[in-house]
This record gives sequence, structure tokens and C-alpha cells, in this order.
Amino acid sequence: MAKEPIIIIGAGRSGTNILRDTICRIEGFETWPCDEINYIWRHRNLRRSSDRFTAEDASSSVVSYIKREFLRFQRLSGAQHVVEKTCANSLRVPFINKIFPDARFIFLIREGKDVASSARQRWTARLEPKYILKKARYIPSSDIAYYGIRYFYNRIKKVFSKEKRLAFWGPIYPGMMNDLKTDTLIEVCGKQWKECTEIAYNDLSCLDPTKVHMMTYEAFVSDPKHEMRKVMEFLNKDLTNDELDRAIGKVSSRSVGNYKKHLTNEELDKLNKIVEPVMLDIYQKVANNVPHSKN
Repeated sequence: MAKEPIIIIGAGRSGTNILRDTICRIEGFETWPCDEINYIWRHRNLRRSSDRFTAEDASSSVVSYIKREFLRFQRLSGAQHVVEKTCANSLRVPFINKIFPDARFIFLIREGKDVASSARQRWTARLEPKYILKKARYIPSSDIAYYGIRYFYNRIKKVFSKEKRLAFWGPIYPGMMNDLKTDTLIEVCGKQWKECTEIAYNDLSCLDPTKVHMMTYEAFVSDPKHEMRKVMEFLNKDLTNDELDRAIGKVSSRSVGNYKKHLTNEELDKLNKIVEPVMLDIYQKVANNVPHSKN
């Protein structure tokens, strides 16, 4: 590829979409015309029980396939920089790093209670055919039957579930399917954020720190111009004030603290036990720009 890909890493509902879209309003930055490309990332690792992939899962055929898909998109879009955001990638940084050793990673972390509350709404949301069809365009032909059966099962599970939830949604962390049998949905959403955040942070901390930029969602939406300028500096891109203003035009802080509208005191008590240790550790480190390299 002409330029190294830019990989946005973060748990589902952490604001990764708005960060990706903000970057892609800048000339030269492009992304796929759908929400995520998890079908591409999982090709030839299709039947793995979770989204936790390691470098060993990046076989030569996997590397060739994914590189080819990125290069094809770059040529079709005319992108100088390909930006990719698939939330399950928070569980497979070593896998991606093996495929794209020159990739740049942007880690976005959001308040855990806000994420869990928002994620629960997606677990129980109605079917969105247009959204599904946009992503389905990127299913490899050999994988269509598998995903068709998986999709049907997921929807049937929602019909018969007491919580009216899907069988699965978002990044599947190791042990999630067992947790769904014993825990409430809000607890699983909290664990989903916790596992994605801890695994991603620890994996990213093993990389060359010049390849990784970390930021909080709350800082981004409260001062998007300042935070985007730091992102562009990380990507070695100079922008004018007008270019930055156009890029951040749709960034809003209205979702900060939304969990207070949707969670009961009992749910908050359960959720706090899961997310607060991570908030006090990893979130605070990122917010305070504590060096993240283990080297």
C-alpha cells in the first residue's frame, strides 16, 4: 500500500464511528462505505469461538487476503490513507500488527457505564436491513452460507429471549457466551467493554509507542479541534484551521453521561463493580497521557 493503514481501536459504542468519520472528512482519508468489515478480518478464521486473534492466527493466506482487500479498496477509493474501524479489532491487535507491521493505531476509550448502557440498546434493537446489507457486500462468497445461518439463529434467539436480546452482538470476548447464560445483559455489556479495553490497551502497550495514539472520547467531544490536531500530528499531517473546522463539524458532547437516563440504581451497582477498576486504571492513564509502552 502507498501509505500505512490507520486502524481505530475501541470497544463497541465508544465513539469509534464519529472519530473515523471525522478523520475521513479530511481530504485523502477514506474508509469503507459500511460500518465495519469484520467479515474480511475473520475470513479463514471463520469458526473461531471468539474475536480474540493472535499473531499466530495470521497465516500467510490470511495475510495475503486481507492485504489484497485493503489494496483493492485503496485503488477504488483513490485514498492516500485507508482508515479502518471494526470494534472486534480491540481483541486482535497482535493479529493486525502482523498483517500490517507499519499500521498506525488510534485507541479510543470512553466512560464504561456510558458504553455499557449504549451497548445494551444495540443488543435489543430492531432489525436494520439497510445497515446489514451495506456490510453484507463484503462477505467473501465462501462464507455466505455460514453467516446466513448465524444471522438466522441470532434473530430467532431475540424472539424467544426473556430480555429480547440477540444471541450475540459486538466483539465476542473469550467466555462471553458462557457469561450470557448466568449474567444480566447489562453485566455482559460491562464485561464486553472491560475485556475489549484491557486487552487492547495491554496489546497496544507492547508495540512501538510511535505507532500508537491514545485518547478519551470525553476529551475528543469536549474539545474536538484540539484532539484532532493531536491526531493529525500523530499521522504527520498538517491541516489548516478551516480544514479542522470542517472535519469536526458533527462532533457533539450530548451523549456524555447518557447512562444516567437508562440505568437503575441496582444496575449501576452491578456495573460499577465491573467497570470502575478499569476506569481508575486504564482510563485515567489515557486521560493523563501516562506513557503506555511496556518496553
